[in-house]
Amino acid sequence: MAKGTEHMTGLKGKVAIVTGGSRGIGAAISRRLAGDGAIVIVGYSQNLEAAKRVVAEIEQAGGEAEAISADVSDLAQVRRLFTETMQGFGRLDILINNAGVGEFRPLEAVDEDHYIRLFGVNVRGLLFATQEASNLFGPEGGRIINITSGAAQSAPPGGSVYSASKAAVEAMTKSHAAELGPRNITVNAVAPGLTMTDMLDANIPKAVQQAMVEHTALRRLGTPNDIADVVAFLASHEGRWITGQIVGANGGLR
Repeated sequence: MAKGTEHMTGLKGKVAIVTGGSRGIGAAISRRLAGDGAIVIVGYSQNLEAAKRVVAEIEQAGGEAEAISADVSDLAQVRRLFTETMQGFGRLDILINNAGVGEFRPLEAVDEDHYIRLFGVNVRGLLFATQEASNLFGPEGGRIINITSGAAQSAPPGGSVYSASKAAVEAMTKSHAAELGPRNITVNAVAPGLTMTDMLDANIPKAVQQAMVEHTALRRLGTPNDIADVVAFLASHEGRWITGQIVGANGGLR
């Protein structure tokens, strides 16, 4: 549980789905929202043990959570995730579209499978999860928070497919915010910078990471909890007047 949130109840009674909620940033978001009082559905694709660990951590801290498997690139599984959530809890208030695939390849190494895999999870999955959530939110509205990436704007070498997928997420964030706003549904995106995750280590060598840290105002890598805190604010009542925004959580990376 994130430090200082164990007794917060601002989301008490709310039900939140966190796709890709079993590892890294998603796990931190799951723990933080539970610490704020939400019932959290920890979505996962393959790693059941990791999802169970997050659920156990939440329950040990006095929260409530359930793990539900869903490969968001598969529309049938997306729909099942929401159906099981409604069957189990009867409502939905918050969707965190965190599930994502990050892989960098030089242009000559890009193939159809690479494109399909990244766009299937990062774009298609997010689109249809948002569609399902928007159909299930009650008359009081809801919160949708998408996790994008600083790479959507910086578009580094080797990131043509990944950056394009995250740029699509940012465009959909703004479009969905405009469309769903009249129903009191806010839609925002959080764009992490360099954050200590498996994805970062898999794609960016340590030496390059350190060089990039020197270009941040705060001179360090971010942590998953740094991102989770921003997401929790946008999911809260205090974030009610913010929609259609791409919030950079990057330590002042320039």
